Amino acid sequence: MEILQIVGIGIVSTILAVVVRRSIGSEFAIFISLATGILIFFMIMDKLAYVVDTLNQLIKSTNIQITYFSVILKIIGIAYIVEFGAQISRDAGEDAIASKIEMAGKMLIMVLAIPIMLALLELIIKMLP
Repeated sequence: MEILQIVGIGIVSTILAVVVRRSIGSEFAIFISLATGILIFFMIMDKLAYVVDTLNQLIKSTNIQITYFSVILKIIGIAYIVEFGAQISRDAGEDAIASKIEMAGKMLIMVLAIPIMLALLELIIKMLP
């Protein structure tokens, strides 16, 4: 199973990062963490493409505007990227920077969500007598 490979890579990388952090220094342990995250991301890239294609087919069959779908995908992408960046910052011991990354991500998500909220409000107003 692919998840066993991913978890195995994560455990080996964690042990390696702990050993490197204790013997060489935390600077190199951060690189191990970053490289592991990128490797795992590339391992699941084809699964992500499958999900996007399936959702795209669903959107086309339900006549939902593609713009809303693309906004939702962007929001999901921002959430994952922000989480990855914040965790890397936390691994480096920079909790304050991680918090700022998360705050910026939330703001970007709010900005992207405004057109969907406006369309929803417009629909509600049309339905009211």
